[in-house]
Amino acid sequence: MFFLRPALAVICALPMSAMAQSEVAVSEGLQVELNTVQDVGQACRLTFVVENKTGTAIDEASFETVIFDASGSVVSLSIFNFRDLPADRPRVRQFDLPGRDCGSVGKALINGTNSCKVAGADSSVCEDGLKLQSRTDVELIG
Repeated sequence: MFFLRPALAVICALPMSAMAQSEVAVSEGLQVELNTVQDVGQACRLTFVVENKTGTAIDEASFETVIFDASGSVVSLSIFNFRDLPADRPRVRQFDLPGRDCGSVGKALINGTNSCKVAGADSSVCEDGLKLQSRTDVELIG
């Protein structure tokens, strides 16, 4: 019975350590959230909240972004320049889709990294840990 207690303590601790590792994995990388879409004049404005959890400041990040209409057809391909993204600090970036109302936007695809600079040099950090989500009816995929 005495030998069971240490073994039991180890077994009980395992799920907690696995859970802690899972939480760390979720909070790492470059998190891009499509937070709102709203009609502004003659354009649909997409508002993104970005959290850089890569552990390093990103000097410049831009992504090739494809917009699909509600039926799934490609309607535009643009470069969204998210500019600088400091480590561990959220940033809000907005992009307007001229001549388009938000009701006609079905989804947005991050088609790839156009530019990612860290300490003045090209880096893969923007794409390696990219995590996408949407709080809107417009799906954000990548």
